[in-house]
Amino acid sequence: MSRVFDSFAIRSGLIQQLTTFPTDVYGWSDPLECQAPGTYFGYVFDGRSRLKCESGEFELRTGMYFAVPNGLQISGGTGLLIHAQHHHGFFHLGGPIELTGRLRYIDGCTDSLLIPPIIMGDPCLNLLHLPAGTRQTPHTHPSFRIGLILSGEGECVTPTERIALKPGLAFTIAEEGRHCFHTSDQSLLVLAYHPDSDCGPTHENHPMINRTIIGQ
Repeated sequence: MSRVFDSFAIRSGLIQQLTTFPTDVYGWSDPLECQAPGTYFGYVFDGRSRLKCESGEFELRTGMYFAVPNGLQISGGTGLLIHAQHHHGFFHLGGPIELTGRLRYIDGCTDSLLIPPIIMGDPCLNLLHLPAGTRQTPHTHPSFRIGLILSGEGECVTPTERIALKPGLAFTIAEEGRHCFHTSDQSLLVLAYHPDSDCGPTHENHPMINRTIIGQ
């Protein structure tokens, strides 16, 4: 990624490859099959899709998301697929998404953790909501971000350009790339994939061990 913010329309097949955390970005509007090891995080942007994988066959509709280890086939509708090459995740189906986030974020925005890290450090999938009239504080992230504009309009502002954000626009943000999102009279809903995390369960800190009392 040579630019801070790199955008692209969803199209079938491989769109981009990222190397820091080895990751492949795909789109589908035609049938797509991926069988490389790792975990596939996906989102149905429009229409109805049929997902086939080790766990079975599933009918998905707009606003649903998933994580699938060890390969898949998907057909129908359109969507974004992110392949974390070295991550072994759980099978996960969710959605449809909500229209706002559950957690506070910067500058009045909110976020929901759609697919959380299994262990601290693992990838995660987020839903970011920016209210109308938002002017985010310029900021950076220590790792790249992959995203998809789900609804609303706005713009991404970097030190060198301003990029219009509209539904169906997919993007990557380079690690340490300074940027912010602005909205005017519409709110903005964004799917955001993080290749790593600094929260989540550890072997020493998780609900099962924390709530196991010995010696009383």
